[in-house]
Amino acid sequence: MSGTDAWTDGEDYEAYIGRWSRPVGQVFVTWLQAAPGATWLDVGCGTGALTATILEMAAPARVIAIDPSEAFVGHARGAVSDPRARFALGSADDVPVPDAAIDVAASGLVLNFVPNLAVALTELRRVVVPGGTIAGYVWDYAAGMELIRRFWDAAIALDPAAALDDEGARFPICAPDPLRAAFVEAGLRDVDVRPIDVPTTFRDFDDLWAPFVSGVGPAPGYAVRLEASRREALRERLRTTLPTEADGSIRLGARAWAVRGTTDGPAPGLRTDPRR
Repeated sequence: MSGTDAWTDGEDYEAYIGRWSRPVGQVFVTWLQAAPGATWLDVGCGTGALTATILEMAAPARVIAIDPSEAFVGHARGAVSDPRARFALGSADDVPVPDAAIDVAASGLVLNFVPNLAVALTELRRVVVPGGTIAGYVWDYAAGMELIRRFWDAAIALDPAAALDDEGARFPICAPDPLRAAFVEAGLRDVDVRPIDVPTTFRDFDDLWAPFVSGVGPAPGYAVRLEASRREALRERLRTTLPTEADGSIRLGARAWAVRGTTDGPAPGLRTDPRR
C-alpha cells in the first residue's frame, strides 16, 4: 500500500512533527558550535523551525533556507520575519547558491528523504567553504522515535503488509553507522554522530492521533489511505498500546541521530558553476 509522501501543509506538519523537532534543533545547533556571523544554509527548511532556531541561537549573518515544497516555503516565510533569513525553492541536490558561499549547511529531518544522499553531499560540498560544516539530524525511526514507532507497530500488527511503509525499514540511513559512513564516503573529515533525546508529551490521545489523519508525512499518508473501518481499527489498536497517565496525558520519547563533518572543499573533479 506504499504511496508518495505528502508535504503540503505547514500547519499540519507543525502539529505532527514540527513541535517535537524544535527542541531537537536547539540541541543540534548548540552542538555545531558555529562562530557568530556565519552564513548558514537550511536544507529542506520545511516550516522554518530550524531556521528560527539558528537565528535565535547562533547569531548568523544570514540564513538561506530552501525547500522543494512551495507550500512549506510559503509557510516559513510567514512564520519567520527576521530579515537575515531568505527562503527559496531548492533541494539538497540542487542548491541555488554560488560555490563556497556557505559556512554551515544544516538539515533537520531531511537526509532520509533525499533520493541520492551521495549526490546531495557532493552538492553541499560545492556550496560550503573549505573548513566549513555539513550536518543534519534524522529521527531514529527503527526504535527511538516512539510516536512513529508505535504507530507502525500497531499498523503492522493489523496488516503485515504495512511493513513496506514503515519508516524504520524504508530509511536505513537513520542510524549511527550508516550516517557516519555516508559522510566519510563523501570525503568529509572529523565526522561525528550523536543521539539527541527529547520528551514528547501529549495532552490526551486525540492530541496524539489528530495529526495522523492530516495526510502530511509517511505515517499520516498511510492512515488516510485506509478505508474508514480499517483506520478506526488502527486508531483503537494504537490507543490501547500507549502508556496513558491518570489525567489522560501520554508521555513518550523521541530520539534523533545527529551527524556533522568538515569539508576541505569540493571533491576532485567536481563541477563548479560560478553563475549561481
